[in-house]
Amino acid sequence: MRPMTMMKAAIFVEPNRIVLDEKPIPDVGPLDALVRITTTTICGTDVHILKGEYPVERGLTIGHEPVGVIEKLGSAVQGYTEGQRVIAGAISPSGYSNACLCGCHSQDGPGTKHGFRPMGGWRFGNTIDGAQAEFLLVPDAMVNLAPIPDGLTDEQVLMCPDIMSTGFSGAESGSVRIGDTVAVFAQGPIGLCATAGARLMGATTIIGVDSVPERMEIARKMGADHVVDFTKGDVVAEIMRLTDGRGVDVAIEALGRQETFEAALRILRPGGTLSSLGVYSNDLTIPLDAFSAGLGDNKIVTTLCPGGKERMRRLMDVIASQRLDTTPLVTHRYRLDEVEDAYDLFSHQRDGVLKVAIQP
Repeated sequence: MRPMTMMKAAIFVEPNRIVLDEKPIPDVGPLDALVRITTTTICGTDVHILKGEYPVERGLTIGHEPVGVIEKLGSAVQGYTEGQRVIAGAISPSGYSNACLCGCHSQDGPGTKHGFRPMGGWRFGNTIDGAQAEFLLVPDAMVNLAPIPDGLTDEQVLMCPDIMSTGFSGAESGSVRIGDTVAVFAQGPIGLCATAGARLMGATTIIGVDSVPERMEIARKMGADHVVDFTKGDVVAEIMRLTDGRGVDVAIEALGRQETFEAALRILRPGGTLSSLGVYSNDLTIPLDAFSAGLGDNKIVTTLCPGGKERMRRLMDVIASQRLDTTPLVTHRYRLDEVEDAYDLFSHQRDGVLKVAIQP
């Protein structure tokens, strides 16, 4: 019998190798909570880690989308009970850093000898052990644990920690307004949630861009009025045609490639906003003409997934109020013991996969 001091976890070994192995169950500090994971998933960022495109320490447990049950509470944690169902955001701010007190919780992180380090609020599966395991240690539990409302299943709230929060933030950072025209490049899970977020914020014309028929169909269900197949012609020309030459108020880039970033820039109306959600693996180039030589009154904004318990509460309220159903995004289900197979499927985007639910 496996000792109760050990747990199974998906561990980064080296580029192109994430394996299931055993690690000690974490000790719980005064402000921490130990959560027994009941459902988690694989994110596109985890695939960047797998491929060595985003560096993390060898031996790190991967994953940042936890749904579970409180197993043990730290001695100073108040307002929660052991056995309570909870989620924690992919971004887990401390609540007391300079970044938090400036209102930028996602960027909560320690400085370095070269100054501030971006993305410091993303800790799970980045700087500390993550959620693709039997147990997860949640730091600053009173800031980050959000109780799951009665009646909501694991899969109903599974998108809240990252995918839904990130996708919605693309529309929020782009300051989508009632009556806006919005284009969303890539209808993967984050792009689909950006489409849904734009609709909830009042956009009246939403144009999705993709080529996978199943994703294009879900995009229509999530709020897209038009879906453009980028393999069947000039995307920029087609979007300009759909907008009668005006361009869009907000373009959301949810893929992380030069070609989609550039196309998003080219379809903006004067004074429009490019809201970037993609994780980029190479330097970006901004073409002179697309940028109007810097004189187009355009904005380029970037966003890291908002976290913390209040953000999670709001997102779960969207689900509970039936404003949005994200369960169609879960297309495959695996046990934690099968996580290596799940990575193989997800990283190669086989069998129409959108998101994978993983259960210990």
